[in-house]
Amino acid sequence: MSTSDKTPMNGAESLVKTLLDSGLDTCFTNPGTSEMHFVAALDHVPGMRSILVLQEGVATGAADGYFRMAGKPACTLLHLGPGLANGLSNLHNAKKAGSGVVNIVGEHAVSHIELDAPLTSDIEGIARPVSHWVHTSLSATDVGADAAKAVHAANIAPGQVATLMLPSDTAWNDGGVVAQPIAPVARPAYDEAALEGAIAALSGPDSLLLLGGAALGEGTLEVAGRIAAKTGCNLLCEWSNSTLERGAGRVKINRVPYPIDQALEALVPFKRIVLVGARAPIGFFAYPGKPAILTAPGAEIIDLCKTSQDINDALDALCQGAGAVDVAPAHVAASTLPEKPDGPLDPDRIAQVLGRTIPENAIVVDEAITTGRSFFPATAGAPKHTWLNNCGGSIGYGMPVAIGAAVACPDRKVLALVGDGSAMYTVQALWTMAREELDVTVVIFANRVYKILRGELTNVGVSNAGPKAMDMLSLDRPTLKFVDMARSMGVDATQVSDCAALEIAIETGLATKGPYLIEAVL
Repeated sequence: MSTSDKTPMNGAESLVKTLLDSGLDTCFTNPGTSEMHFVAALDHVPGMRSILVLQEGVATGAADGYFRMAGKPACTLLHLGPGLANGLSNLHNAKKAGSGVVNIVGEHAVSHIELDAPLTSDIEGIARPVSHWVHTSLSATDVGADAAKAVHAANIAPGQVATLMLPSDTAWNDGGVVAQPIAPVARPAYDEAALEGAIAALSGPDSLLLLGGAALGEGTLEVAGRIAAKTGCNLLCEWSNSTLERGAGRVKINRVPYPIDQALEALVPFKRIVLVGARAPIGFFAYPGKPAILTAPGAEIIDLCKTSQDINDALDALCQGAGAVDVAPAHVAASTLPEKPDGPLDPDRIAQVLGRTIPENAIVVDEAITTGRSFFPATAGAPKHTWLNNCGGSIGYGMPVAIGAAVACPDRKVLALVGDGSAMYTVQALWTMAREELDVTVVIFANRVYKILRGELTNVGVSNAGPKAMDMLSLDRPTLKFVDMARSMGVDATQVSDCAALEIAIETGLATKGPYLIEAVL
């Protein structure tokens, strides 16, 4: 039902009503003075769920997680340039993940900007690097139409970040007009000219079908499995994927490894690579004496379909062209239950515990960094679940994305796997989990170092790191106390240091209604 009516309204009211009419009904917010009329509008315009967060990076990360699981944007409400700046890190991640987000950013009244008040800044300049669409409303009568355009931009495949600046006088002035939703744009077609070459390329074990984006749903993976069964090609996906459907009964796919030497080794056999929703593999960083392009020299790479294009049609065409439509898919994961591990925690044993405890239809949010690199093999045969990765590489994404996933899917268990260094970037997320009673079990892997950076010291050729260098990569002195932090924000918590206790703790967390935190000490 449309929220449109002929009652006089201000710009903020027209904004909320237009967002609702455009299908956007969830807002993650940390507002300030310039956003008060939006906040007031929430009281007398029903339908918008507004969720308070204590730091803007939690809001932007939650909007990312919400889009991944709901398939539609949420909005954030942020306070001026500094508030937007606090959220940039997770907007970067959302942009790389192809998540649709609508940022509503308060701005000073137009007449006040020229006074250069302390919070005055170039908000559009701050927004541009992490946004596909940036605009500032100029009057109350423009706000509704601008909001409809922002939602439209956020829904352009695979999903885009749209940032709308709302000067406070455009919010409080009368003259607001509710705008009609703008029809979504269909995904453009894949590169049909490349199809014949892609079909010919997928032949035998020296060929690879590399997938990403929407190719990693259950149905599209099944089609890819049929292609692999018929042609003998290999299947891999990108290291970082926004949403990957996994578990027993689904086609199993491994990721291109993150460590550069492992990635080079994994990709060297392939002479022909077809990309569907994926980019040609490159390293996360440059390393002395090592290539940045990870494919074998001379490998033929065919870019059949970009992540913004029609991935379903591309895979269907490949499947038909290969004569694989009636072929049973290869690489279907069997249901497996890893042996019960014992002893102290290490990455391989933790993976076994996860393989034993991931429940049916769970959402796993993975920011386990170094600890999590071995998780995939042991969890491939767990009950069907959805796995979310950090696509932008900026840490502090895990717990905010878990909030968004839990809000989008309140009937599903969310399991967030987070490194201790990452957790400290957005630890405020725990408070919102408690306030909203979100069904999230958080496992924090406390190795008390930035372990990934210790490995990177070696990768970049530093062989003589001394105590000062190592001290910059440690998280002790003092030791972080995650159980105490969680309880202070209303989240029940426990600490474990061995496999048996971890398994019991995860089972307890998953059986608990509301959030639960486990500090797993390695």
